[in-house]
Amino acid sequence: MAHSMNLLSAGSASTASRSPGGAVNTYRGEPLLAILPGVALQQPWDTMGTAESALLAVSVATGLLGMMTMTLAGLNERRREMAILRSVGARPAHIFGLLVTEAGALAALGAILGLAGLCLALFLLQPWIVSRYGLFIPISPPAARDWLILGAVVAVGLAAGFIPAWRGYRYSVADGMIVQT
Repeated sequence: MAHSMNLLSAGSASTASRSPGGAVNTYRGEPLLAILPGVALQQPWDTMGTAESALLAVSVATGLLGMMTMTLAGLNERRREMAILRSVGARPAHIFGLLVTEAGALAALGAILGLAGLCLALFLLQPWIVSRYGLFIPISPPAARDWLILGAVVAVGLAAGFIPAWRGYRYSVADGMIVQT
């Protein structure tokens, strides 16, 4: 390879040309010139990693609280349906299981659609990002960490369904048959 370069020799061309061997890492006058930018850039990247983790936690919590609120609000509208199910023989545990399964299915569908949307957005925007910013973001299958996060989202979605399911479990048949105005 004619253009292979030592990682430590990433200094400026003027500094490299002044050095006896042509490489910054062998120049005695400035031995750390190529290393210091890497050290200096590591600190902002560490901060960005912490911020990314915090934003991930906040976005997952917000989405799941929204899902739980939506399910709780819909629970009052579905009282009659639950009463009819109970009157034809469904036990409270069956109602509980249906509501938890619904929350888990919504979380799984959201994770699948989010992953598909990301792949589609990358596929459509990749040429523009490369031409505009010179940054190539490959479209690759999710890594193990990504699958872990998606699994955690679905698991927390199931857990978020427990509160509305518990309320549905506690409703009696009479609660749903009474017409509320």
